[in-house]
Amino acid sequence: MASLVAIAVTGAAAVQAQSLQDRPSQPPAPTTASETAPEDEVTFSAAQLDYDDNADVVTATGDVRMFRNGARLRANKVTWNRQSGEVRASGNVAVVNANGDKAYGDDITLTDELHDGVADNMLLVLANGGRLAALHGERKGEITTLSHAAYTPCRVETDSGCPKRPSWQITAVQVVVNEGTHRISYKDARLTVFGATILALPAFSHPDGSDTGNSGLLLPNFQINKSNGVEIDLPYYLQIGRNRDLTITPHFYTAVLPGLEAQYRALTGNGAYQVSGMVTYSSRLPATTDQTAAPAQGNDSIRGYLDANGSWQLDPVWTIHGAIRLTTDRTFMKRYYISNDDRLRSTVKAERIDPDSYLSIAGWFVQDLRPGYVEGQQPIALPAIDYRRRFADPWLGGVFTAQVNSLALTRTDGQDTQRAFAGLRWDLRTLTGFGQEVIFTAYGRADLYHTNNSAATKTDLYRGVDGWHGRGIAALAADMRWPFVGELFGGVQQIVPRVQLVAEPKIKNIDFPDEDSRAVDLEDSNLFALNRFSGYDRWEDSSRVTYGAEWNYNRPRLDVRAIIGQSYRLSSEPTILPPGTGLSDRFSDYVGRVSVRYGSFIEITERFRLDKDNLAVRRNEVDATVGSRNTYAEIGYLKLHRQIDTAIEDLRDMSEIRLGARVQIARYWSIFGSTVVDLTTHKEDPLSLSNGYQPVRHRLGLLYENECMSLGVTWRKDYDESGDARRGSTFSLRLALKNLGR
Repeated sequence: MASLVAIAVTGAAAVQAQSLQDRPSQPPAPTTASETAPEDEVTFSAAQLDYDDNADVVTATGDVRMFRNGARLRANKVTWNRQSGEVRASGNVAVVNANGDKAYGDDITLTDELHDGVADNMLLVLANGGRLAALHGERKGEITTLSHAAYTPCRVETDSGCPKRPSWQITAVQVVVNEGTHRISYKDARLTVFGATILALPAFSHPDGSDTGNSGLLLPNFQINKSNGVEIDLPYYLQIGRNRDLTITPHFYTAVLPGLEAQYRALTGNGAYQVSGMVTYSSRLPATTDQTAAPAQGNDSIRGYLDANGSWQLDPVWTIHGAIRLTTDRTFMKRYYISNDDRLRSTVKAERIDPDSYLSIAGWFVQDLRPGYVEGQQPIALPAIDYRRRFADPWLGGVFTAQVNSLALTRTDGQDTQRAFAGLRWDLRTLTGFGQEVIFTAYGRADLYHTNNSAATKTDLYRGVDGWHGRGIAALAADMRWPFVGELFGGVQQIVPRVQLVAEPKIKNIDFPDEDSRAVDLEDSNLFALNRFSGYDRWEDSSRVTYGAEWNYNRPRLDVRAIIGQSYRLSSEPTILPPGTGLSDRFSDYVGRVSVRYGSFIEITERFRLDKDNLAVRRNEVDATVGSRNTYAEIGYLKLHRQIDTAIEDLRDMSEIRLGARVQIARYWSIFGSTVVDLTTHKEDPLSLSNGYQPVRHRLGLLYENECMSLGVTWRKDYDESGDARRGSTFSLRLALKNLGR
């Protein structure tokens, strides 16, 4: 009986802790006779059965078991008045309803349907794991009223079966359980955590923990920081329907005016979407990183942000995606600790995907939040169309891939570009008699570009020439891999030499703007690519040979993968690839990757690029995770020392380290922390504000987490300061209770 919701009672009701434990007598298991009996038929079993003909009363004693309509009862004694329909059970009473909710008591009076009734010294254990205990309980229809009761979803026994105090519970003079609304309501209640009362609740309600969900207040969030003072958030969750909900969160601050946040979510018949945002009224300072300048005068205004996204599957092949991210100013997101993103991207895209073709029609724009950057330099892309179709080669057995692409970029204060191209690629994979895998590739493309206002682009390398321009692109390639496999130290190793030959004529590049191929760099992922530029606007216009080798080793719990390679340009003519990318000379730098995984305890990946002349490290990227699920350390390190021209903003050199760790110090207690430090020196990037060591962000916290609650205290310090988003420490208190939210 769902009315019998789980309770743990202590405090005013003086219910003993042991009453929260499962009673020795459990409800009977269903029998074949009870499951096949007619709906209204009552079946009995007992050691002794007496029947009073005059009073029409049946008395059963000795391990009595009673079944009706999926409900089951067990007791030492049961008296059933067939005229009134009253069933009175006494002595180790245990009842379970068709939903799996259990009730225990010393003395329970029920209807003969085993539904409504009254009980003393009652323990209720819900199917969802919650517990209710009360001195007295009464159920009528969908409403159960409990006197001097307590509720908890926490464990009340140790692993060895000994009694334990629940981590948290709510005690109340009166508790009402409504099965229709799936809510539990309290009168004169107290919230107790670890035995200490932390909150008095004259009137309070929350969902009963069923999957239906429900509306109500969620637990408040507490935070202290330099920019806003003490912050208290009071979220309210409103379930509008089974597929829609709304969370409204007022934010109260001691240093600034309050703010209001809301999030609406919906699940439709063919997709899902969410809309969230926040609004407040406060003083706004210009976004700047110059801390030596005189303090600016703030302007009071309405400030906020909007974040919405969704996806809809219109039919088996068509999908619509959309996202909007906007804010009123450059510092709001950081000032109110919503996001550290320095650019907000809004997109819309329609996709059609079937086994042989792909079509994307998209558009996007970006809001730039970086101090000092001109907003009008960010492009608006509309439309961006890409269509690809794959079909079989009827002559040689290869595969053709046709592609048509167009893009229009518009800037309010900068260069405008329109592009369209059509291309055809042919691939043929074959195996030789010696076991070599050879892939032949032929590629051709025709481009048409239009550019205006190119002088507004600051970086010369990215500019095009105003007006209409066309070009043709062609390439032939042969890529050979020759795997050798054998045993080694109880495992299997694979050595794979690889050679690729690419033939390309000289191609026009400088007359065309570079919008999508700026961050070019030689790395293991593009070593054997047909075009090592990342986009379409630039094409690597020189014939070359690329050579390298892979080594893979696998044995139980251990997996090692490595690759290294280099390329040689066959032409001595100058290349468009800038110095520092590892590709500007005839011999490229050495590039590679090493990955080691040992069970689920160690996972390390290192990517590197070594100077071809002196083996100096030009790129070193390490990502490592060591530890178990509960205790682990994460390390991320990136060093780019490519000696790139500082005029090329997308290829700046830098160094950074990221550290994170979690240590479980007890069964439920853990310490966690993370840090990001900028290690860039002036030698690596003369424009960098760091000089070898500049903290970006620190975080340290203490967390208690068990099966029914999570309690954490976190300290965070931000060093990035911009306008009214001030650097400083933030202290947060996070409390999440099962069935009560967070």
